[in-house]
Amino acid sequence: MAFGLTLPATRLAVASLDPFFVGLGRAAVAALPAALLLFLTKQPVPSGDQLRRLAIVVAGVIIGFPVSIGWAMQRVDASHGGVVLGLLPLATACAAFLRAGERPTRRFWICSIAGSATVVAFALSAGSGSLSPGDGALLAAVAFAALGYAEGGRLSRELGGWQVMCWTLVLAFPLILGPLVWLAVHHGLHATASSWAGFAYLSLVSSFLGMFAWYHGLALGGVARVGQLQLLQPFFTFLFAVLVLGERFGWPPVVCAALVAGFIALGRARPGALPSGTTLPSSPGPTASCAGRSGST
Repeated sequence: MAFGLTLPATRLAVASLDPFFVGLGRAAVAALPAALLLFLTKQPVPSGDQLRRLAIVVAGVIIGFPVSIGWAMQRVDASHGGVVLGLLPLATACAAFLRAGERPTRRFWICSIAGSATVVAFALSAGSGSLSPGDGALLAAVAFAALGYAEGGRLSRELGGWQVMCWTLVLAFPLILGPLVWLAVHHGLHATASSWAGFAYLSLVSSFLGMFAWYHGLALGGVARVGQLQLLQPFFTFLFAVLVLGERFGWPPVVCAALVAGFIALGRARPGALPSGTTLPSSPGPTASCAGRSGST
């Protein structure tokens, strides 16, 4: 539900703010409470190998995905973007197969591919037979998010879900601060109240609070299996697009999203298990010990 409002909030933000500023700025703001939380709970610094893997999450979830959807939301409706992001479950499962060692069943792959083909057909029909630049940006966002989710879910079994989210934000901060200041100077910070409200939601919920539940869920249930819950996201996006943006759309996107959800429901019977030898953090809360300490010694 938290991520279902991400596209409408992004569309609000980029209405009068530069999309690159929105994409990078949301992470910069979220990095402040993330750093404070790590400091107050005395979290140990990740190992060198874990830091290298956290860099993958930074590239995918903190930089690539937000910038891509920010650019796309200046060109397509939030409801349209919600359907295209229906490709995320399949992309996440592929990344989990490659990066996290998960092995979904054949039925899972068949249903996921069928659902993804439905999404592509919708995008092509909406674009008069061709993908628009906005669709291209959304597809890039799917690839970035899938890579970040898979690696982040894998790391969550070692560090803990909220620790992964906080460390990625802190590590990204020095990388994005310079470009962010440059964008602010050259494009200015004059924006409407609704744009700042959208930016605030992206910073505090989409980039911070929502990730607490998400990465912990990926660690508990497996990236491929839990990633299928993203199929509910388009429906929440449709609802919020109507309530927040006043968008009007016909039945095609709803039918498409329902078909995709149906395909994945058929493949939900144990789509993949956690790799052997997996260990989980003892608690999802800030007082949990860092399970990755033993694995990094």
